[in-house]
Amino acid sequence: MIRKKILYSFIFLITPFVLISQTKQDSLFSLFIQPTDTILRIKNLNPYFNLHVDSTLKYPLEINKDQAKYYWFLKNSPVGLKINKDNGELTFKAEKSYFLSGRLKYDYEYKVSLIVQNLDKPQEHVDTSFVLLFYNTEIIPSKIKPTVTNTLFIDEGDTVSFKLQCDNGNFPIEEITYFSNYPIKSITPVNKCNDDFTWVAPFDFVKDSDKEKLKKLEIYFVGTNKFNNKDTAVINIVVKENINYPQQAIEFEKLKIDIERYVVQLKSSFRLVDKKIKKTKGTRTSFDLASASAGLGGTVFSSLPGSNQQTVGKILPSVGVSLVPVKEATAPNSNADQNTATLIRSSIKRLEYLLAENTLVGEKDPDILNKSRKLKDELKQSQIQLIDIPIAEDTSSNKELDDYFNNPKVNKKYRVKRNN
Repeated sequence: MIRKKILYSFIFLITPFVLISQTKQDSLFSLFIQPTDTILRIKNLNPYFNLHVDSTLKYPLEINKDQAKYYWFLKNSPVGLKINKDNGELTFKAEKSYFLSGRLKYDYEYKVSLIVQNLDKPQEHVDTSFVLLFYNTEIIPSKIKPTVTNTLFIDEGDTVSFKLQCDNGNFPIEEITYFSNYPIKSITPVNKCNDDFTWVAPFDFVKDSDKEKLKKLEIYFVGTNKFNNKDTAVINIVVKENINYPQQAIEFEKLKIDIERYVVQLKSSFRLVDKKIKKTKGTRTSFDLASASAGLGGTVFSSLPGSNQQTVGKILPSVGVSLVPVKEATAPNSNADQNTATLIRSSIKRLEYLLAENTLVGEKDPDILNKSRKLKDELKQSQIQLIDIPIAEDTSSNKELDDYFNNPKVNKKYRVKRNN
């Protein structure tokens, strides 16, 4: 009886250890059991393909499930790229004709969408993408092609405008800059292909020291791609000296107004001098008549019988003689004034003639520079000749001065007399 109790007690004590040991074995067994792979995935997808021209791509894609139950297809694929719908094999041959025709581009990343779909379970699919890029070892350089010839001939005041086109090769031109042998600036911005270069040749571009009145402008257009490879186009612009007609017309009109104003002042001075000559001539005539009358009176009184009358006759000739110095003192001879009036009159006639002879013909008179120079020289010469003659500020109207200057009596007085 005692032995049975001891046995039962031993069994009771060892039972928990047996249970604990069994639990550890179950947990260890569960660690070595692999879980089932149930999520669809592509095992060998390459996210980036880089192909050379005329190369061939053959790349089989793999999934973690049976290929026979799945369907493969592409979206946004470039021309020539294909995939086998049953086994997911990508194939492509980058033929050069695709690039020459423009259907494919170099150095351009094509993003292609890839989908694998379960035929029995629509909800089981994978949507992903990869990038396909083509490159070419045959470098085709990009060039700048202006829409004009290399040499242009223009005149001052003309506008030059042309477009900077680009013949792009493997790597397009991304930026255009320019510089020249003389400081100039385009009216329109020039930064990239198809921009317009516009420049107006100023009228003072050609200097007096330039030979043959020409100046050669050299403009260098430099195009740069993203690899800093450069192409340069050179345009030579030969600028000829030209007349700035708007400015010259303004200067001519101002010169004409100055001459007309100066002529009016000379006419006023001429009238004052001519009136002074008339007054002097009248005074001298009065003295001459008085002297002649005194001499004649002396002769008459000398022939009378009375002694007193004869005495008066002896005195009167002396009185007539004494009037001569009085006349010279009161009204001196007017030869100087006569010469002055003649000089003023000839200057007026000459200036009026030149104004009429050098009138502008049209808006762009080709002889405008010569006409302006003639008028300017004549005005300067007249001012130098008459520098000692005071310019009168007369308040008379221009018509009144013209009427006096063109009066027939005045013209007769200053007319050149012919010697017979």
